[in-house]
Amino acid sequence: MIEALKQKLTDEAEKLRFELNVTLPNEIRKAVELGDLRENSEYKAALERQQFVQARLGHLTQRLSKLSAIDESQIATDAVGMGSKVVVEDTTTKAKESYHMIFGDAEDFDDGQVTMSSPIGRALLGKKVGELVLLKLPTMTRKLKVVKLTTIHDDTELL
Repeated sequence: MIEALKQKLTDEAEKLRFELNVTLPNEIRKAVELGDLRENSEYKAALERQQFVQARLGHLTQRLSKLSAIDESQIATDAVGMGSKVVVEDTTTKAKESYHMIFGDAEDFDDGQVTMSSPIGRALLGKKVGELVLLKLPTMTRKLKVVKLTTIHDDTELL
């Protein structure tokens, strides 16, 4: 899971570096050739895109650095942690919900994925099967019971 995410971010960073170092300089050069830069929308658009790409590259570099610091052997094997798939049951309604814990600042979410920094993620983190989780919401407090847990170590699909 961590390696796949690192590869995805690395691929995106490589595309952005190419755009920053090859594509955008060509666009800026062409826009400069058009003349007056004060009213040159192509030039302004290329500069804005350049700033965006630089900021995104900085963000990706930071995320890759954080991911590289994660030691999978330090992730709990019997409690909710990064990469865990958790099934909880609401003690009031008996409804079951499934969650997949993902890295804190992920940008693409599939159904049922939650970040560990979200309220539900923070509430579930470190819980074991059978434990109660109190999820404090603005209008109420939900009581959830962990009924099933698959950690990153158990499920080869997650890796």
